[in-house]
Amino acid sequence: MKKNEFGASLNKQEEILSFLKSDLPGIFSEGKIDCKKLKQTLGEEVDNSNERYGLSWAGKNNCFNVIQEQTTATLKPVKSESVDFDQTQNVFIEGDNLEALKVLQRSYYGKVKMIYIDPPYNTGGDFIYNDNFRKSKKDEMMDSGELDEDGNSINIDGFSLNRKDSNGHFHSDWLNMMYPRLFLARNLLCQEGVIFVSIDDNEVKNLRMIMDEIFGEENFLAEIAWQNLDSVKNDAKYFSDNHEYVLVYAKNKEGINILGVKKTDKQNNYYKNPDNDSRGNYLLTPIHAKSGTESGIYEYTFKNGFKWKPPQGTYPRFSRETLKKLEDDNRIYFGNKENATPQRKTFLNEVSDRMKLTTFWNYEFAGSTRQSNKELSDLLGKGMFDNPKPVKLIKILVDSFTINGKEDIVLDFFSGSGTTAHAVMQQNLEDGGNRKWICVQLPELCDEESEAYKAGYTTIAEIGKERIRRAGKKIEKENEKKVDIGFKVFKLDKSNFKIWQGKFENTEDLLSGLEDFVDNVEKGSKEENILFELILKSGLDLNVPIEEKTFEGNAYSVLDGGRIVVYLGKQITKELSEEIQKAKPEKFICLDGCFQNNDQLKTNISLQMEQEKIDFKVI
Repeated sequence: MKKNEFGASLNKQEEILSFLKSDLPGIFSEGKIDCKKLKQTLGEEVDNSNERYGLSWAGKNNCFNVIQEQTTATLKPVKSESVDFDQTQNVFIEGDNLEALKVLQRSYYGKVKMIYIDPPYNTGGDFIYNDNFRKSKKDEMMDSGELDEDGNSINIDGFSLNRKDSNGHFHSDWLNMMYPRLFLARNLLCQEGVIFVSIDDNEVKNLRMIMDEIFGEENFLAEIAWQNLDSVKNDAKYFSDNHEYVLVYAKNKEGINILGVKKTDKQNNYYKNPDNDSRGNYLLTPIHAKSGTESGIYEYTFKNGFKWKPPQGTYPRFSRETLKKLEDDNRIYFGNKENATPQRKTFLNEVSDRMKLTTFWNYEFAGSTRQSNKELSDLLGKGMFDNPKPVKLIKILVDSFTINGKEDIVLDFFSGSGTTAHAVMQQNLEDGGNRKWICVQLPELCDEESEAYKAGYTTIAEIGKERIRRAGKKIEKENEKKVDIGFKVFKLDKSNFKIWQGKFENTEDLLSGLEDFVDNVEKGSKEENILFELILKSGLDLNVPIEEKTFEGNAYSVLDGGRIVVYLGKQITKELSEEIQKAKPEKFICLDGCFQNNDQLKTNISLQMEQEKIDFKVI
């Protein structure tokens, strides 16, 4: 199986090139895009000058190589670590998030409604991911500082320690980590999708510039300042940093629907009913305004004989005709005081129960780091994870930007302690929603001196999974409503299929390679693992319905309500093929080994499938 065939991750560059070759063949010369012809075709829309506004850094060009590098990796299910695997719609992926995002491209392209991430802030002591796949592991570790000159390990777990005082590419390394991940994440967002990225002062300016580039500055929505600390740090050297940021970008600003935040009881209590209006409580607004034109000023006599003229320096808020309609509908309140200013009634039952979000969120509104530490310690014990995000913060985002009547997908590919999963479950409980979540977390090793390690957690991924399990149990125990508190665990791993390398020193090695490739399934691969790899690489999501069927002792899988059939058995028969054809699936997939070197049977089945207009794939 070659990298650019069925077994590889989706490569949007190939699709874009195919589209351009189909629609704009004239811009190609000897198979490559001719920039001069492209400019001639598109005219002034192309800027080929060297002077333009933007952000550049060491390694930026290689970011695009990293993005375009396809992966043959897959996700293998781990039912023993899952909760309600066969029923749940939630997914926890353990593995490198760059590879995971590539693996998810085929199945989740344009399907995710909301992304929230809390990446490393690059404060000078953060471990960041090293994505240079073109160097040897030793060279990569030497460059990143994981090995000293003698080859001794000084860091852990495939990260490099990004220190300001020792790294000349301090900001560049962080940007090289973030750019490919944000680029691939954008692909997964639906047209109405929104991404939220938590960050602090160290990289907020650089993050905003690369997000402007990836998402388009026209799709910038907000830079929220969140007051994460609820007290002053008097030991701070200069200022007590009491806030962080949440950058908000849309996939397509014109298509989004921001529901806003629900009004509190305190806000609803501003609505009163002093004259016992049968329509209920209302809010009062003066009928004069501070802006307007002199030509618009008029006097008005109400039916009760009250003569009104806007106070000096103000103007009528409504036209004479509109004011008359408001009076006729008993929407003007005169108050109990003589000569009181008439006011318009706005009834509570006629306005939205939500209000616009602001760009400053205090700790009372969105929670604080102190509160989030307590949330996690109540579930797992103290000191398990440094500064997790509060559930309240993520719940506001989920509530305001997803619709509880739909199965919106929420993705977090820097999952950490699992706050996003917890928040989605909690929000579904509160409003009856059926949102689904996908969390991705690298199995980053816990420090052996940490409380988490002493408590038995060897990796951050283990902390996240256990936090989600316990949060789910707590939700189930304390509430009667039924909520999906389960999750499927998948671990990123190499493909279940042998990858044809195509490079051999001599004929003997080539023949040996061909012989080894007669059975292209890696030794020890489980059928369930192979099935999920084929699900992903067929563009189906990880929650696709799977029905197991048997014919004459041969088991096969029916996916997506019968649209795809997969047979992973040792030997296929003519009768089994005919049984599958009767169901008329769109696609039939089987392993090459099931034909037992019977080329005639393979040819006959292929012709029959073609006649029935069934897409026939042999892996």
